Amino acid sequence: MPTFLIGGWYDYYAGETFANFAALQRHAATPELADSHRLLMGPWTHGVNAGSELGELDFGENAPAENDATVRWLQALLEGRSPADAQEAPIRLFVMGSNEWRDEHEWPPAGTRHVSYYLHGGGGLSPQPPSDDAPDRYLYDPGDPAPTLGGNHSVGTYNPGLYEICRPGPFDQRPVEERSDVLTFTSAPLDRDMEVTGPVTVTLHAASSAPDTDFVARLTDVYPDGRSINITEGVIRARFRRDVWGAPSLLEPERPYEFGIDLQATSNVFLRGHRIRVDITSSNFPLWDRNLNTGNRSFDDTQMQVAEQTIYHDRERPSHIRLPVVAR
Repeated sequence: MPTFLIGGWYDYYAGETFANFAALQRHAATPELADSHRLLMGPWTHGVNAGSELGELDFGENAPAENDATVRWLQALLEGRSPADAQEAPIRLFVMGSNEWRDEHEWPPAGTRHVSYYLHGGGGLSPQPPSDDAPDRYLYDPGDPAPTLGGNHSVGTYNPGLYEICRPGPFDQRPVEERSDVLTFTSAPLDRDMEVTGPVTVTLHAASSAPDTDFVARLTDVYPDGRSINITEGVIRARFRRDVWGAPSLLEPERPYEFGIDLQATSNVFLRGHRIRVDITSSNFPLWDRNLNTGNRSFDDTQMQVAEQTIYHDRERPSHIRLPVVAR
């Protein structure tokens, strides 16, 4: 039967919502049923936001425009009308930054090109690949992890106690970025608006002194006033670098590896004068459990080990973020 999927850019499941939508279309019994499914993605966390504000941003007067979508959907189907009467296009999404709703007929949107922005020594980020930049290093101490400050997750007011220290949504990341265990890589100011809509991934070339550790990547939008607003983020536990569902494999300390980090999906216009930033660190606590770096079983380990992390960005190991850029 026709299915209506609703998700939020600041929920934990934006990427999975699109994956489920594609699977529903792919496995539909008939072309007509495939065309009847609908997806709505808004500037929300785990549930439709009653207003236009989330975290430290206000997404404008248009943000609540689709808050009656579920009612429209049920009315259309229960009255025997077409799903198109509730939502004409298969996909309707909110584009942050420009703060507007837009209809799409495919995902990623038509006209998307995937652009790599490379990490450079000295904290640079650009479409030009690096040359012979020396690696960056930092110490990750699980006894003093980088704290959660907003983000894309499903913690809510229904999680009292946790919500007060782990709120979802967009927040200025500068308090976290000031830590010595957080690396930042920032582009030059943009000379024109740049829309990023679709799945985001990071390829990270890194080594650790520990047999197991975590690597966290975060995409932020840096405003002209200096605010670094988180857009989307992801994490990889090193022992699951080959397959997050398969058997774990510990690291050989100090050996460089290539890690793929899934940053789910987003839709954001980086406005003219803004900068693109990638944060690299090894923790985001308490949202994600700390890796104690020992390689022991994480659910009952009581030991901790400080890890020295090495991040490579050179000609042979070009760490980068892959952005889905939409030409408009």
